[in-house]
Amino acid sequence: MRRIQQRVAGVALLISFVLFYVWYNSETKVNVISRQKPWSEGSRQFPYSRPAPECRTFNLPAMEKLIEKMRGVIKDPDLFRLFENSYPNTLDTMIKWRGYAKEIGEDGVEGDVTDEELTYVITGDIDAMWLRDSASQVLSYLPLLEASTDKDSLASLWRGLINIHARYIIISPYCHSFQPPPESGVPPTHNGAYSQNHPMPPYDPVKVFDCKWELDSLASFLQISVAYYERTRDIEFFQKYNWIPAVKAAVDAAGAMRLGTYSIDGKVEKSAWTFTGWTNRESETLTNDGLGNPTKENGMVRTAFRPSDDACIYQLLVPANMMWAKYLEDGSLIMEHLTGDDAKNLTTAMRDFAYGIRKGIDQDAIVHHHDFGDVFAYEIDGYGGSNLMDDANVPSLLAMPLWNYSESAFKIPPPAQGEKAKDYNEIYANTRRFVLSDSNPYFMKGPVISAIGGPHVGPGKAWPMAAIIRALTSFSTLASVDTFDQHMWSRAWFGWANGLFGELMIKVAEEDEKEGRTPGWLGESWQ
Repeated sequence: MRRIQQRVAGVALLISFVLFYVWYNSETKVNVISRQKPWSEGSRQFPYSRPAPECRTFNLPAMEKLIEKMRGVIKDPDLFRLFENSYPNTLDTMIKWRGYAKEIGEDGVEGDVTDEELTYVITGDIDAMWLRDSASQVLSYLPLLEASTDKDSLASLWRGLINIHARYIIISPYCHSFQPPPESGVPPTHNGAYSQNHPMPPYDPVKVFDCKWELDSLASFLQISVAYYERTRDIEFFQKYNWIPAVKAAVDAAGAMRLGTYSIDGKVEKSAWTFTGWTNRESETLTNDGLGNPTKENGMVRTAFRPSDDACIYQLLVPANMMWAKYLEDGSLIMEHLTGDDAKNLTTAMRDFAYGIRKGIDQDAIVHHHDFGDVFAYEIDGYGGSNLMDDANVPSLLAMPLWNYSESAFKIPPPAQGEKAKDYNEIYANTRRFVLSDSNPYFMKGPVISAIGGPHVGPGKAWPMAAIIRALTSFSTLASVDTFDQHMWSRAWFGWANGLFGELMIKVAEEDEKEGRTPGWLGESWQ
């Protein structure tokens, strides 16, 4: 069985390599990849696409040391070139601005510069900052993070990202992407959708780029906070600025969205957030005048949009709730060390919130499939309705092991009387087989690529990100590619997927060493 598992993981790695091979060798619709020399020494002759050091948006000596180390580990010259180009891509090209916050006077005019670090990270080809994307982009560099007060360190960049997330969540906790901070001097990016979309409450387009309520945006803020604390144990940082108020704003905003559509006496409840959009795509607006499809309260959080920015069919989005619950628990371990009544009350509130979500998932989100057994649904409505599928973007059902939802340091809901305790690992294994099969309506299959996609780019378009997630989760860039035509793809400059590919290579190297594989997967030729 162990040999079979290793072989499966190796095949998943090969799939990821092939996808990036497709990317680099496609004749593109725009000139996004210049054939910059030196080319890789393999048969594919991949270009070197990193900017010169003086042109990079953030230089990290530890990154260069890691790249040189991996040069000796990854023996295939083309595969190494992919790693060398992709892993540092966010640091090389997407740290749009770093600096310090300014005090804001009562009249709204900027005052003195403070010592609060700020980091503004763009997604790549879209000149704005998504909470989820920026968190995931920087999270790829976790192996390089160490405690430091140096202003040019990765720790400083990380603190700046946490601080800017906190600022934005306090400004608009239901929004997911934001404009540059005024301190940067970078002008806001125009978004043509502003005049077509109508979220309530409304937002300021000078501060917010786009506003779709996606629960995983708030979960991502906690995720990078937990990662920073676990690596540095820098508890003073979380007490010093606006982390506590931001967590409170996030918990309050998400908590308000636990409310079901109807009250006990049948009246329609007032939703804390609604959204309508003028569009020709059903996935870009919500039905029922912005409420979405009816939902029955069960402790989970209603989220209007998926991480792909597509509207949910049923608003109790299971993987987003899993991620939020897990990081509420882990984030409470930071909060319990902080002083003040808000910190004390939030510690309890975060744990109670997570427990309620876990209870709702156990009760309503585990569905028996006639071919795969008990599986997690992708979305549910609390009434018994479920959407059995998975989407490429993270959080997804496939990605569940990445935040270790199966384990908790806190109390979990007991099984119903007469039932056995839920075996999350078994349910995940069943779910994994389901989402990677033809039974998942968004599993895209073809001679070029077979991977999960989604409605964001439509049928027949698989996401390389999903193939990388498949490989990463086997061990415990482009947004999409046409499964029959490698020349049809979207998003040539996508930092998150590039970082994930680098993470995968590092993970494979670690597994090769752990298992004593000689030469190991990365020591083989893929020519």
